[in-house]
Amino acid sequence: MVRRAEPHQICLQFVTTRTTNLKVELKGHQTVSDQTDIRLGDALFLTFVHVSPLQGEFKTDEEIPYQLLNAGETADLINLSYQDSPQIVVPKLLKNVLHGSCRNPHHPSKDSLVEADSYMAQSYKNSDERASLLILSGDQVYADDVAGPMLVAVQQLIDLLGIYKEQALDLMLPSTVDDQLYNRDSFLPKEPWKSRSKLTLGYWLRKDEPHFSSVKAANHLVSIEEFVAFYVLNFSAKAWQLVTPFEFDTQGLSANQQTLFEAESRALKEFIATLPNVERLMANVSTLMMFDDHDVTDDWNLTPRWEQNIANSQASKRIVNNGLIAYWLFQGLGNDAHQVSGRLLGGFSNSLKDNVWYLQSFDKEINRFGQWHYCLDTTPKVVVIDTRTHRWRSEQDFDEPSGLMDWESLMELQEVLINHESVLLVSPAPVFGVKVIETIQAIFNTCGEPLVVDVENWMAHEGAARKLIDIFKREDTPKETIILSGDVHYSFCFSVQARFGRHDNRIWQLTASGIKNEFPKGLLAILEKLDIALFATWSPFNLFTKRWQLAVSKHKSDYENGRYLVSGSAISLVSMDKGKLVKYTLLHGTGEVTQFDLN
Repeated sequence: MVRRAEPHQICLQFVTTRTTNLKVELKGHQTVSDQTDIRLGDALFLTFVHVSPLQGEFKTDEEIPYQLLNAGETADLINLSYQDSPQIVVPKLLKNVLHGSCRNPHHPSKDSLVEADSYMAQSYKNSDERASLLILSGDQVYADDVAGPMLVAVQQLIDLLGIYKEQALDLMLPSTVDDQLYNRDSFLPKEPWKSRSKLTLGYWLRKDEPHFSSVKAANHLVSIEEFVAFYVLNFSAKAWQLVTPFEFDTQGLSANQQTLFEAESRALKEFIATLPNVERLMANVSTLMMFDDHDVTDDWNLTPRWEQNIANSQASKRIVNNGLIAYWLFQGLGNDAHQVSGRLLGGFSNSLKDNVWYLQSFDKEINRFGQWHYCLDTTPKVVVIDTRTHRWRSEQDFDEPSGLMDWESLMELQEVLINHESVLLVSPAPVFGVKVIETIQAIFNTCGEPLVVDVENWMAHEGAARKLIDIFKREDTPKETIILSGDVHYSFCFSVQARFGRHDNRIWQLTASGIKNEFPKGLLAILEKLDIALFATWSPFNLFTKRWQLAVSKHKSDYENGRYLVSGSAISLVSMDKGKLVKYTLLHGTGEVTQFDLN
C-alpha cells in the first residue's frame, strides 16, 4: 500500500513472510529509503519504507513511476501496475478523491473498491481525472462480524505463519475452532440483568446483556494474533492461497449453521477473487484511513455505561485493546507515516518476550495516546477527525449517548478549521444526517436502549451538537467545507448554509457507505418518504431539531428517478476545482454509476 505521500516523504506499507532489505526508487528523483520492520510472527513482518528525496522535494500532482528493490534485486510489480510500473501521485491540489467506508468481506454485495480500481485504470493517462487520494473513513474491517470460513482461515494462517500469540484470555473458550464456530458470543463477558436500571427494557426482559453489543458477535475476534491474521486476510490475495477454509468439515454444525457457512463461503470466494484489483488500487494511490466502531467492536464507546462495563472486565478490556492495537499497526502507523504514532513502537516491541505478547503495560500507553486524528497539507486541506476516543460523556446519565467529540477536541478542531478557504473534513459519522432516522434513534434512546439502533449521530448530544454548529457559523471558518462521512450503509448529498449571519459559508455533507455493505433497500425507501413528509422545508418539526439555524438542502440523484437516499455498495468520487465541489459521483460495485445534482 502507498500510504501518506507528501513532498518531503512517501510512506509505503508491506506485509512479508521473510526478512527483507527494501528500497523504493522513484523515476526522476534520487531518493533514500528508510525501513522499519515490525515482526509479528515467525514468518510475518509488517514493514514500512519511508522514501525521501536526496535534494528538494518530490513533484506534486504528477504521476511518478516507481520500482521496488529487495536486496538489490528488482521486484516484479507488473500485477500491481496499470501500465509498465506502479505510480505514485503526491497530492497537493486535490481534483479527484475516492472515498468510502464499511467493507464487510462476506456481505453479498460487490466490493466497490474493484470499481475504484477500474476507474483508475481508465483515467490512468488523464491527470485531470485521476484520483490522487483514497480516503477510507471507518469500518475497514469488521472485527465483530466475522464469517465462519473467515474465522477458520484466521486460525489456519496463525498456525501457518507462526503469528505470535498473547497470554490466553480467561474466557473458557473451547479449545478448537470447530467448537467455537458460531458460538463465541456465549463465552463473551456479560452484564447481569439485575445490575441494570429498572427503567430499561433489558431489565424487564431479565436477560444478561453482553458487554459486546454486536448482534453478529458469534465469531467475534478475541486475541491479538486473530486480529493480525484478520487484517492480512482482508487485504492480501496471496494469504488466501496459503489457507483452505472452504474444505472445513461442517458436519458438527447445525443445519442452519451449515447453510450460513455455505452462503458466507460463496461471498468470500467472490471477495477473494477481486483482492488483486484492490491491491493494485492501493499500490497506485495514497491511502489514508480512520477507525469507526467495527474496526474494534460495534458501539465502541457509545455510552459511558458501555465503557464502564468494558473497563470492569479484564477479558473485555483485552479484546478492545487488541482491536485498537491492530488498528494502530495496519492503519494508524501509515496515516501519519510514524510522525506521532511511531512513538508507540518501542513499548509494543518490548511487550514481546520469548515470542509471546504481554501487552498489559502497552495497554496503558496506547489508551493514553490521543492523536489518532491528523491533517494533510493540501488544497483543500484534509482534516481527519477521531470520533471514538475523545467522547463527550454525560455525567448525569451513564446510559445517554456520548458526544462524538468532547469540548477540548472541538476547540482544537475549531483552531484547525479557521482561516482556510476550503477544507475536506473527514467525519466517520455524518454531521448532518437524515432527520427521520435521527428521530427514531432519539425515541429508542428515551426508552433507555441507545445501543439497539446505534444512537451515534452528532445531534444526539446537546453540547457537542451546539458547539459544532457554532463552529460552522463562525465568519472565519472555510467558505467551502466538504464533509466526507460513511457508517450508515447508504449514501446521500446534502448542502448546508446558515439561516442567519453575514457570511456565505457553504457546507457539503457527502456520505458514501458502504464499500461492501448495504442498507435494506425497501426500508430505506420507506424512511425517505417519511423524511420528506415530516421534515419538509415548511414543516414545523424542523423547529424542534438542534440544527434549525442551518438550512439543509437535500440533493437528488439520478438513482431510481430522483432518490436522494441511495442504497447499494458504492465508493464515491469527489471532484473539485480549486477546493470547491463540482461533482459528486457514486461508483457502485455492480458497475453502475450514480450522479447527484449539485444545483
